[in-house]
Amino acid sequence: MEILTWAGVKKEVLNDRMSRKVITGERAMIAEINITKGGVVPLHQHESEQITYCLEGALKLEIEGNEFVLRPGELLVIPSNVPHSALALDDFRGFDIFSPIRQDWLDGTDNYLRKK
Repeated sequence: MEILTWAGVKKEVLNDRMSRKVITGERAMIAEINITKGGVVPLHQHESEQITYCLEGALKLEIEGNEFVLRPGELLVIPSNVPHSALALDDFRGFDIFSPIRQDWLDGTDNYLRKK
């Protein structure tokens, strides 16, 4: 065990509108996410249950035909294997928490995020 700080975690730039910092445990992971206004997370799904928490800005998520807008202090739980997408309405900073760990994020095979 060790105490970590976000300042000590390497930032990964995914595309010109999105970056993240990731910390993993054995069965869960947390990521600090930054998406500039207009940035899009394309429709995708994954085995991991996801909790998205908004610290700053606004993020519109589309899940099974429903739209949700997260603002500072709000969070949303996305069940396992449910298709979802997102659009940053303002510069967004927040956390994504996943269980189990997103192996595609660790090995760089999350191509849907890396497209320009």
